[in-house]
Formats: sequence, structure tokens, C-alpha cells
Amino acid sequence: MGRFVKFMAFVICGLSLLAGGAALLGQAQFKNSGPSKQEISIIIERGMGIDAIARNLYRAGVLAGPTVFRIAARLSGAGKSLKAGEYAFAPGISPEGALTLLKSGKIVARRVTFAEGLSTREILALLRRTEGLQGTVTPDPGEGVLLPETYHFSYGDRRRDVVRRMADAMRTLVSNLWRNRAPGLPFVSPSEAVILASIVERETALPTERPRVAAVFINRIKRGMRLQSDPTVVYGLTRGAGPLGRALTRTDLKTASPYNTYLIGGLPPGPIANPGSASLEAVLRPSKSKDLFFVADGQGGHVFAETLDDHNRNVAAWRKLNRAKK
Repeated sequence: MGRFVKFMAFVICGLSLLAGGAALLGQAQFKNSGPSKQEISIIIERGMGIDAIARNLYRAGVLAGPTVFRIAARLSGAGKSLKAGEYAFAPGISPEGALTLLKSGKIVARRVTFAEGLSTREILALLRRTEGLQGTVTPDPGEGVLLPETYHFSYGDRRRDVVRRMADAMRTLVSNLWRNRAPGLPFVSPSEAVILASIVERETALPTERPRVAAVFINRIKRGMRLQSDPTVVYGLTRGAGPLGRALTRTDLKTASPYNTYLIGGLPPGPIANPGSASLEAVLRPSKSKDLFFVADGQGGHVFAETLDDHNRNVAAWRKLNRAKK
């Protein structure tokens, strides 16, 4: 009997030592650096369990094996607190670090940038091509109602939610600028200011020119002159589907359209693009000038004039420069 007791004590002691050694080994492996040499992004889908997460991390090269991570996650009770989303695992991250990251919910922030002056059709096309977003946008939100900027989103967000954020941002910005607009502007509503801002946006890419371009159009509106803006003619031909792909012709300028400001008086019926904040501010706080004309200077900017004679000389100089370049 005494020998049996001693034997069992020996066995239990041995097992305890093995268990303790295994625990120490597991703890060391839990804290040791992982095999990855570069950042690895992994998407954790909703409803994914500990086993599936451990396997995915192992297959992606984040973990040297799935077992230690799986056991630690279960022992810590973290199974129910791991959050779905896209995670970026740092190079050499340990199983402990990976588990901490998943518990934190610090998912990857993706972003999409919309250039000023894109039409709504172009913005929606870009959204459709943006990876990580889901769903469609219906109905079409309309032209000139989306504020072009950089927007952050998380994997799995809906496209319609990004559009809603863009529309909210535009409404807020226009409302603030309208309240602080310069006196004497020829607009009866903020929507008219957005229409002109979209034209200014398409007329010049130089931020420093926008207030002066806006002043030209405002001066023309006040005098009852037609805007005679080429971008409005282009929009009448394409309806925002994209660039025209060629130079405007005399026939284009004579083609009847509610957007052809060579033929109609005042503003067109709606925006021709989605203007950015600089163009909106330029229209609601334009430069103080008497300019009525502008023409390209051949170097990416424009030359401005108060009289038709000066403008004709500027046009002649631009044509001469164009011929020399050709």
C-alpha cells in the first residue's frame, strides 16, 4: 500500500511538473514575436468564432500556429468580445498582441478622395469601384449636393452612408457660408450660389483665381450679360457622364440646351458639378473687381479684362500663343 501511494505521488508530481512546464512554454509562446515580416491586414467577418479566427491568422502568417492563440482566447473569455472588421497586424506581432488588438476593436480606417468638380455620376462611379464598401446608391442624389473631400470608412460600410455624409457636409458648409455671405450678391437662394460655384469650379483649377472668376460672373449677372461659360455647354452635351473628350466647336456653342449659357440668360437650371469649399466661398465672398471677361493665358491661368477691347486683345494673344505651340 505504501509503495502504491509513493508511486501515485511520484506520478502526480511528474504530471504537475509537465503541466507547469507546458503552461510556462505556452505562456512564452503567447508573448513571443510572430513570424510576420510585414504588416498584414485581415478581415474578421461577423459571427466568426475563435477557431476560425485562429486559423485565419495562422494561414495569413500572423501566427506561428493557431493553438496558443485559441487556448488563450478561451481561457481569457475573450471569445465574445472580439469585434468584426478589418485589422492591421504589425510585423512580428505576438499572439498576445494579436488578441489585444482584436479585443480593442481598432479597425483599419480606409479612405476615398473625391476631387472638386466631379459630377455626381462620376462620384457614384468612383464609389462603385471603391473596395471595402457595399450596397448601391438609389435614388441618384442629384447634381451639386455632394461635398468633394476625403472621407474615411471601415470595411463593410455602405455606399449610401458615404453619400449621406457627403450630402450632410455640403448642406452644413453651404448654410454656414450663406449666413456669412458678402452683401449685394445676385442670388435669391443658396442653391443659386451652388450653381455658380459649380461653374467657377469647372472654369479654373487655381484656388487663387476662383474669387476673381466668381466676380466676373457676378458682374455679368448684375449687368444682364450672358455668362458664356464653356463648361456649361459641355455639361449640356454630356450631362455629367464624363469629359467631352474633344474641344468645343462653333456648332456646340449654337446647340440649344438649358445649360448653354451662350444662348440662355442668367444661371443654368442646376449645378454642372459638385463644387468644393474654395469655389463655394469664392462665390459667396468674391473679389472686388470690375472684370467682365477672362481668357486662358496658356500657362494654366487666365487673363482678366474690364472692357471688350482689352478682352479681344487678350484673346488674340492667346490664339497667337496657341499657334506658336502647335
